Amino acid sequence: MASPGKKAFPLRIDPLLWEEVERLAAQELRSANAQVEFLLREALARRGRLPGAAAERARKENPK
Repeated sequence: MASPGKKAFPLRIDPLLWEEVERLAAQELRSANAQVEFLLREALARRGRLPGAAAERARKENPK
């Protein structure tokens, strides 16, 4: 079940890609869903596509 304020949706993904997401999530002590959100946020931040608070959160989660 989705947390309040979060959008739930089905995702079709290559099984091998999902295995890598799960492996990375375990290494970083995140759930697979949290890892997908982290990766999306990181990719959008690199492209300058995150608005205000979301961009700031991405910078805090992944300082360079």
